[in-house]
Amino acid sequence: MLANALDTIRQQFFRQVMLEKLNNPLGYIVVITIATAMALGTAVAGLKIGIILLGAIIAIPMFVAIFLNEQFGIALTLIIAFLIQFINKFASVPAGIALDGLVYFMTFAIILKQIKERDWSFAKNPISVLILLWVAYSFLQAINPIAGSRLAWVFTVRSMAGLILLYFVACYSFSNLKRIFWMIKFMIFLGLLSALYGFKQEFLGFSQAELTWLYADEKRFQLIVQWGRFRVFSLFSDPTTFGILMAYLSVFCIILATGPFKLWQRITLIITALCMLLAMAFGGSRTPVVLVPAGMVFFTVLTLKKEILIGAGIFFVLGAGLMLKGSSNPILFRIQSAFKPGKDASVQVRLDNQAMIQPYIQRHPFGAGMGSTGVWGKRFTPSSWLASFDHDSGFVRIAVEMGWIGLILYMALLFKILQTGIYYYLRCQNPKIKVTYLGLTSVLFILTLASYPQEAIVLLPTSIIFYICLAALVRLKDFDDLSEIEASKFEKAA
Repeated sequence: MLANALDTIRQQFFRQVMLEKLNNPLGYIVVITIATAMALGTAVAGLKIGIILLGAIIAIPMFVAIFLNEQFGIALTLIIAFLIQFINKFASVPAGIALDGLVYFMTFAIILKQIKERDWSFAKNPISVLILLWVAYSFLQAINPIAGSRLAWVFTVRSMAGLILLYFVACYSFSNLKRIFWMIKFMIFLGLLSALYGFKQEFLGFSQAELTWLYADEKRFQLIVQWGRFRVFSLFSDPTTFGILMAYLSVFCIILATGPFKLWQRITLIITALCMLLAMAFGGSRTPVVLVPAGMVFFTVLTLKKEILIGAGIFFVLGAGLMLKGSSNPILFRIQSAFKPGKDASVQVRLDNQAMIQPYIQRHPFGAGMGSTGVWGKRFTPSSWLASFDHDSGFVRIAVEMGWIGLILYMALLFKILQTGIYYYLRCQNPKIKVTYLGLTSVLFILTLASYPQEAIVLLPTSIIFYICLAALVRLKDFDDLSEIEASKFEKAA
């Protein structure tokens, strides 16, 4: 009964809003009500209330559009994830809460729709099971007896388990191949915009708001201004986050460029990849520089095609020449130093920290509690020695905060993700799906690798991209249609 009523309301609402575009009695009532509310609110309570009402007027149609079309909601989530750190440099806006609310709203909308549809096949796979186990374990951490702060758990679980619900939203939304490819194009487009803004910072300089934000924190200034130059961070909070994003998206573009796409599309992908690689170099972070060849090795090993091996050989010969060439250029020097870990004091500091924390991890199978280290540790449990511990690694952080049991569960999830990507890459027949599997699996491999020296997966916008790529990895196999292969063969023959 409830399902039928919801379906009827949804159909009527769609007809009056989307088809008739509110050119009906409902539209007249809505417009008059909004105008009256804004006028009275501004007159009685001032301009601030009027602005709030205006925001509500914009937000309500957006939520309606998200409810009717999850693809729009995912795209909006991506935009917010890319811009959230950029916006925070100019104004204090609760964009993080808005992002969480958006994901929760889309999840709630899917649950409502499932009252009628009752089809959870889009989420029935081993990866979904492991994700649910991870979410359950994260929520069990709320009762960790040795945790120093429950409030730290509240703030930490958002990034570790809350946003992962987007994976289920994307799985539901990716109901056809066109939707998956559109979302991939949109991710690459946002990545290209980030690279271009990085060029703006490198060649035209930072805006006044960015300089004010940079000089407001001494540690931030020391991180970004090194070797006599400003490191580029684009829309984000630090060069490493920007560099890692450019690293895996550039590898993704290179891999897609080897697929059976139109010539202009392949050229566009190559140009986009080159822009991202150059922007990554301007960022001056060493981790992304290592991730690019690692991703290319993974890609080459999976394909083992003659032309790929030749191309990879040329790439690595040129790369080796760049590494061996002496240079006083600070950008090249930073890139070269990434391949000389023995001369990097920061690498040894990380190894020493990991050796020091190992006995503690072994004695605490459930960890010290989520949020016991890093920013939240310093905020909520500043007297704890873990608050000052520099984990410098996503894996080390999980081992400390959630114990070796949590680390095993998380590693099992990552292993299953890579195993699934390789499995379907080797078995899919559609060439476009096959190369997309190869690209997505390489991206997820790079992010897994990056989680050792950095907290790569949980940082925005990479966390959102990770869940979207994961959903695409799960759903692509459902559209492995041989008819498209036959059609492409016919086009070539003609």
